Amino acid sequence: MLAGLLAGVAGSALAEAPATSPRPEPRPFSDPGLPAGERLIEAAKLGGTTGFVVADAATGAILDAVNPDALLPPASVAKTITALYALEKLGADRRLVTRVLATGPQVGDRIEGDLILSGGGDPTLDTDDLGDLAAMLRKAGIRGVTGRFLAHAGALPALERIAADQPDQVGYNPGLSGLILNFGRVYFEWKRAGDGYAVSMDARGERFAPKIALTRMDLADRQSPLFTYRLRETTEDWTVARPALGKDGSRWLPVRRAAPYVAEAFRGLCAAQGITLPKAEVVATLPGATRELARLESEPLAEVLRGMLRWSTNITAEAVGLAASGAGTLIGSGRTMTDWAQRHLGHPGDFVDHSGLGSASRVTAAGMVRALIAGRASRSGAALPGILREVGMRDDQGKAVKGHPVSVLAKTGTLNFVSGLAGFIRPPAGRELAFAIFSADPARRAALPMEDRESPPGGEAWLKRARRLQGQLISRWAESFV
Repeated sequence: MLAGLLAGVAGSALAEAPATSPRPEPRPFSDPGLPAGERLIEAAKLGGTTGFVVADAATGAILDAVNPDALLPPASVAKTITALYALEKLGADRRLVTRVLATGPQVGDRIEGDLILSGGGDPTLDTDDLGDLAAMLRKAGIRGVTGRFLAHAGALPALERIAADQPDQVGYNPGLSGLILNFGRVYFEWKRAGDGYAVSMDARGERFAPKIALTRMDLADRQSPLFTYRLRETTEDWTVARPALGKDGSRWLPVRRAAPYVAEAFRGLCAAQGITLPKAEVVATLPGATRELARLESEPLAEVLRGMLRWSTNITAEAVGLAASGAGTLIGSGRTMTDWAQRHLGHPGDFVDHSGLGSASRVTAAGMVRALIAGRASRSGAALPGILREVGMRDDQGKAVKGHPVSVLAKTGTLNFVSGLAGFIRPPAGRELAFAIFSADPARRAALPMEDRESPPGGEAWLKRARRLQGQLISRWAESFV
């Protein structure tokens, strides 16, 4: 099991794959007198609470509901609200910019003054992008600076992690700042070397892989815990259980000091281009007079959000949510989005962040459906259905049904013993439906010791039952109401 946990890579850390089933087989229920939806919930044996609502997407008329006003954790379904919030506040065409600036002129092959890597809070920035910025400087004939190398990260507040109740090693809970790289993760790789292992940490891209000294890994002769982590003054120190390594492998780990990590990677990429920079100093504000040497722009915000909803990237949600609110803290930013959602979407929830990773966030199925319907025609110019993922219909075993005439555009949400699915059911003809389904057993989740929270006992089976329930409900609605 340890080796399996170690082998986690970017895809499994970022994506959530819903399993919907269009045609549930008949099952015996303990109380056949219950309404169909409640019988399905009872048969799923999830414990805790399940709430759902399905409504006519055009009129808002509720067609079926169980526990519609139960306050439940949304998990990553919260990202649908974040997407609407960011589109409204920032605009669908907004691009997030990363720049290289100078405080003085170029004289010969040197900058007379400071060189500044200035982040605009782009959560999609990767190592290859940074390598292209370094190549732009090389093309301009720059080989060094007489002053400092500054990393400007003040576009967003500096956070060491999104949620405090997650294991240290999960890559979906990194730190962030105005400078973000590789979704806040560093690449840990191990290879057999004689009787032991060679380990490395780098900022891996497709074309570049600069070594990173900020994050360090040591091997420990123990069975558990799998990882230990310590944030020191200038480094992030990890240990890993040697017996868990097995064969060669790799895993993305979170970075807590976002800006120093980006700055170190850029410095290494510049060195590979023959550009010598001193060690970086992280600053929150720019010097008074600067000129631009190079820049990179993100895709338009609507495309950034489409990727966020597809891959469920937590750091993207936090970055765009913080940019939209302008708040100095994550919990303050969550409150600002909560107030906005109540005013503009009729959503009576409570958000402590923008990704749904914080387990204290709460939504209702009824409130989420109202928000989805409001988001069908966003004033920002990018309607929610246009950026939601097509999750498709699946059979009773969770396999995709190719060519199914019904389309399901939705966002999944998963935490330990929490599962949500919300979106739209679109038939080839007939009425479109908006729906939200939330199942949660908060007491069971809270009882988990930290060492079990990456892969809790019983968690996979619980999630399978929750997703089966979602598919059964969607199938019933598609057959009954469209």
